[in-house]
Amino acid sequence: MSWLTNLIPSFFHPMGAILFALMIPVIIFYFLKLRRTRVEISSLALWQQVINDQRVNAPFQKFKRNILLLLQLLLLCLIALAAMQPYLRGNAEQLTYLPILVDVSASMGGVDEKGETRLDLAKKEIREIVDGLLPNQKLTLIAVGASARRLTEFTDNKQILRDALAKLEVQDVPSHVVDGLRLAQALSRTQEIESVRFYSDGNLPTKPNPATGKPMAEVDFDLPFRVDFFQIDPAGNNLGITALNARRATPETWDVFLRVEGTASGSTETDVILKANGETVGEEHLVLGPGEAQRLVFKVDAQVDEFLEATLKPNGHDAIKVDNQAWLNLPKGRDVDVYCPGELTTFRHALEALEGVDVFPLADGSVNAAEFDLLISDKSADAQKSAGVSVLIGVVPDDLKELITIEDQQAEVIDWQRDAQILQHVQLKEVVISELPVKNQGVEDLHIEELGYTILAHGNRGPLILSKRDGIRVQYFLLFHTDRSTLPYRVGFPVLVANIMTEAMQRASLTEIRAPSTGVLPGLVLDKKTAYRVTSPDGKHETRSSDDNGVLKGISATMAGEYEIRQSGELVSKIGVGLLNATETRLETVDTITFNELSVEAEGERLLTDKPLWEWFAAVAFFVLLFEWWYFQKKPAGIPD
Repeated sequence: MSWLTNLIPSFFHPMGAILFALMIPVIIFYFLKLRRTRVEISSLALWQQVINDQRVNAPFQKFKRNILLLLQLLLLCLIALAAMQPYLRGNAEQLTYLPILVDVSASMGGVDEKGETRLDLAKKEIREIVDGLLPNQKLTLIAVGASARRLTEFTDNKQILRDALAKLEVQDVPSHVVDGLRLAQALSRTQEIESVRFYSDGNLPTKPNPATGKPMAEVDFDLPFRVDFFQIDPAGNNLGITALNARRATPETWDVFLRVEGTASGSTETDVILKANGETVGEEHLVLGPGEAQRLVFKVDAQVDEFLEATLKPNGHDAIKVDNQAWLNLPKGRDVDVYCPGELTTFRHALEALEGVDVFPLADGSVNAAEFDLLISDKSADAQKSAGVSVLIGVVPDDLKELITIEDQQAEVIDWQRDAQILQHVQLKEVVISELPVKNQGVEDLHIEELGYTILAHGNRGPLILSKRDGIRVQYFLLFHTDRSTLPYRVGFPVLVANIMTEAMQRASLTEIRAPSTGVLPGLVLDKKTAYRVTSPDGKHETRSSDDNGVLKGISATMAGEYEIRQSGELVSKIGVGLLNATETRLETVDTITFNELSVEAEGERLLTDKPLWEWFAAVAFFVLLFEWWYFQKKPAGIPD
């Protein structure tokens, strides 16, 4: 009988029924309206007429013969019912404060055969919630893309909610639902939030479910409230570029690798075109089976700067368009510029043995480079030289001199980060060190890390090797001098130098380069403390300034396409960013989200929201009022024959 219960209206403000009491004075005034004058007559022949008049003024006769009174009573009843604010109950729980999280990741822009995106379908369901909002309920809309963004405060203003919903757009980024949940958790500290609704197609980062073997979404979050997950049906077939990178094959050429993947829902077919500086350098035709991926390799000239653009031209339905393009900037091939003073003979010998490396200063003491890809020095003053990677030997940073003291004792290597890039495959256990870095009284590792340093190797009384990152630059500090250790005589020393060189070449984009993906633009090394104008693919402009090191960073790039960086109107750089996300391209969905303590399954049945009826009663009352006015003006006396 629940369906019958849902057809019986409930009233949000039942005290409005007191307006029904106004019917009493209306009826009383109607009865008191007629006042007859006592008149003496000369004949009884008129008595019959008096009896007829009394019958006409009898209560039931008056109800029967005066439609104006009935219209007035009907109008009053409708107004009273509207004031009681009736509504039909749905099966959704009534909540005072309800945050609604909306997934706006790239997969939500997937278009089905009808031409509707996943976001459009989510908007329709949310709009029904807004339309059925009761006076004691307030909503807040939160968009979840690369980060969480609150669209409205908690409000019951339907127009504000509808406007915010209409402006909601898809971002060309993967979804980070945990950011939206953390924002809702922050709101729960000021409002009583019992439940959060999450609308998504279920395209989330996944891992295999140990119990079923099927993929499931795992979110590292402790739920302080209930989460209702409403899954939007996925779109149809899709394919896209999920990886684009280049590797230096020879001093004259790059090998460019491109990966194309398709959905598991069906076969896909496409043409692949690669252009360099606007000229086509490769073209392939691909046919992918369900869930299949293919990797293509192209050769590109390394003698000049190249701006690569890879494009897919699908044959047939393609749900997402933004993953059909990717861009990659390839610099002109050159040798690696390294600064290493002549006193560090062990490092210079190891560097000069490597191919494609120019070591400065030269034999005549000249330095033919203003900036270096790698700097290795035992002089603290050289730390001021501009270099992508710096390695300072036997130097304690100025901000650590009050925390660390170097004593003339033997140090022992206790442990080191074997996964750190410069220490990979480097064995330090048997290294003998004649200088001992010691932490001063009361100094803990946390105090060093708070200054931005990472401890890569620990000694028996203090750190031995530190690293510090500054934007796109990195500095390494060996707090002991290598000449006072057995490290240069160990097998791991040339490996250490090779690791340093590899990182320097990677940061200088001389070995392997990956195409940037949406989210944030990669940092650019430009002029120091200079204002630049960044133009996004949709024509919007943003002015940002480079830092003290000349690094321009932190520019949001939530839209796939080409971004232009200009200074005083002159084009300085052009960067293209693509989606390049296999999860978004494959449109894989999950119906279960696993949190730290429990799992939430997608709702199999859509909730029916409460349907307010007072607008209908008010509208009918208005039309009754118009009819009464029309009727009174047409026939002010009596009922038509």
